[in-house]
Amino acid sequence: MIMIPEIKIFALASLGNGISGGDRIYIEFARRWSKKTKVSVYLWSEGYLMCTRQQLDKTKVDFFVSKMNPWCKMGFVICYLARIIEGVRIGLVTKLSDGVNSPVIIYSASEFWMDSLPALIMKLRYKDKCKWIAAWYQTAPNPFKGFLESGFRENRYLAKSFMYWLMQFPIKPLITNFADIVVVNNESERGRFPRLNEKKRVVVVLGAVPLENIKKYKSSISQSTKKIYDAVFQGRFHPQKGVVELVDIWKRVVEKRSGSKLAMIGDGPLMGKVKERVIKYNLQNNIKLFGYVYDGPQKYKIFSQSKLVVHPAFYDSGGMASAEAMAFGLPCVGFNLKSYESYYPHGMIKVKVGDLGSFSDTILKLLNNNDLRKEVGKEAQKMIEKYWSWDNRANQVFSKII
Repeated sequence: MIMIPEIKIFALASLGNGISGGDRIYIEFARRWSKKTKVSVYLWSEGYLMCTRQQLDKTKVDFFVSKMNPWCKMGFVICYLARIIEGVRIGLVTKLSDGVNSPVIIYSASEFWMDSLPALIMKLRYKDKCKWIAAWYQTAPNPFKGFLESGFRENRYLAKSFMYWLMQFPIKPLITNFADIVVVNNESERGRFPRLNEKKRVVVVLGAVPLENIKKYKSSISQSTKKIYDAVFQGRFHPQKGVVELVDIWKRVVEKRSGSKLAMIGDGPLMGKVKERVIKYNLQNNIKLFGYVYDGPQKYKIFSQSKLVVHPAFYDSGGMASAEAMAFGLPCVGFNLKSYESYYPHGMIKVKVGDLGSFSDTILKLLNNNDLRKEVGKEAQKMIEKYWSWDNRANQVFSKII
């Protein structure tokens, strides 16, 4: 009889009320993998709260929660360093299960040090008795270009992008030399690990959405739901997502189509700047900031009341946030990023990166043409429903890492 290996997931990087793409992936994988084998997740109290909000605590997953709150009350830097030290400690003291006949899978949920270092230590301690699966979901931007893949951007957040690049710099060679498999989330990222790729040890996992929950919600509401919002955005209020520029884009839309309303779902470090820009342009009646909205009926209601979804990221490795709205038959407008070739071959109208005028013109074109909007929306929904199932994604990756 084939023994299915135990899986240990290190996810000490999880932080905040929101949920990143990497967090979403490990949570949804753990939910499904725990039906096949023993799954343990190592995290801290804030990460555990994130899992409970996603109801992962109601599954068979075992949690090992580190109490970091005393340190994390001392500010972000102390909290960050304390979680790295805790990760090292966990890597040094965690033991493999007795009587294991097949290698235990060690899964680092991100490339951040607090996730990668305990996985590395376990790999060095146990060598062939464990397999290190390293998640690498986004390569940091060139520190001289900032959060900009191509085109033009007024503010490229160079300092933040440099810190991101500096954090990743020492981790990449460790993954290249010691990880058994690296998991990336688009085809272009595959090329970042040529040695592993030559050995067929790079696994590409695209995003997914909770299709079952969405279908259940859609079946419970009227098909003629009133459209309140002309567009909706969902995502972290982070430099790479273009949320400040989205206010500029919406100002252009309102100038040509007064009364147009935008719903913005999410939170993050740029929330203050977004609010300032909304007030500066007097768009309080045109842009509604919801903050972070948890999965479920409240968020789905906003999607069902919207006409299209906007995703103005300037730098992105994939992006699952807009896909969730596309499952409601909403066409998407985004910049023409390289990763979107594999993520959004249909259902997204792409414009030149940084061209805010073209972005707003495309929004107006869709709003003023019901037939075109419905046509692109149907393409979006069809693509998401056909390929974006979490069950399929989890099974695909599981079959490649065991």
